[in-house]
Amino acid sequence: MLHRSHWTGACDPDRKARGRRQASRGKLYNRRVDITAIVTALRERLERVLSPPRGHYRPLLVGGDAVGWLDGERASRLAAFADVFHVEQRRVGFVAGLIDCAARTQALYHVARALADEGLLTAWRNERYAVAPAPGAPALFELERAAARYFGIQTFAAHVNGLVRCDDATRMWLARRSAAKAIDPGLLDNLVGGGIAAGSGIQATLVKEAWEEAGIPDAVATQAKPAGVLHICRAQPDGLQRETIFVHDLWLDADFVPVCQDGEVVEHRLLTMVQAASVATNSVGCDVVTADASLVIVDCLIRHGVIAMDLRDYAALSKLRHPTLELTPP
Repeated sequence: MLHRSHWTGACDPDRKARGRRQASRGKLYNRRVDITAIVTALRERLERVLSPPRGHYRPLLVGGDAVGWLDGERASRLAAFADVFHVEQRRVGFVAGLIDCAARTQALYHVARALADEGLLTAWRNERYAVAPAPGAPALFELERAAARYFGIQTFAAHVNGLVRCDDATRMWLARRSAAKAIDPGLLDNLVGGGIAAGSGIQATLVKEAWEEAGIPDAVATQAKPAGVLHICRAQPDGLQRETIFVHDLWLDADFVPVCQDGEVVEHRLLTMVQAASVATNSVGCDVVTADASLVIVDCLIRHGVIAMDLRDYAALSKLRHPTLELTPP
């Protein structure tokens, strides 16, 4: 089903002449909107939902590399898998027999299955994340995506701001996640976003998700421009989210309307930048934006000058884009 935004008409060519007439009478279309209150509300919400983890976390070690972080309850649960883990008061490691990526991956598959059977993970994805000591380094193991937060591994994602140039203002497409999604069901999201699975990369993920979530052809998706990197580190009910987001901007034609191809998106909306900022302040109701997407929106607003440096909440919002992903052992 094609879901059209209430705002699509703002980019309709038939309205351009009317827009020019209105602009000439009062310069209504390009005036700077005072968004001070919106920016303050954004800062208050994001400081709350993106607050750093509290309490003690034990590092999951492979050799001397900390590749995950577990709270006390989860670390204690792993102690029952004595053929896989060696759990100490200050750290968790693998037993000596698991000496390579393949062995650790196989052992973790059975652990993740057991945890899933106990209801301790989100919905099984049948997709793995590669876990390495540094980006581009050989994987130390691969882990089922549903278990990523349980083990507190660093994950990577590619997100795309779908932007449109209109006469009155730059606009941004948002998407509503399906109610069947394992994470953040029914919430609003960036036009395109997805985790980077083992064996894939940033560009391949972007192109794949752009088609599946919005019907954007490959030739258009590859025009998305890298716009920076964001980080998230926060405690969630299913564990620890430690994520690096590779942000992109993609300028779309005014007459383009997204169409989901895989059922994971149920609605698309085209909003002005200020409207997107306002929606991202919501904490309750039917129009709540995911924390990840809200951070991507804020980053976009900062980069495009909508959130100006002279606003009092600018520094605090900007700082939220790059928290540390490393924790302090107990």
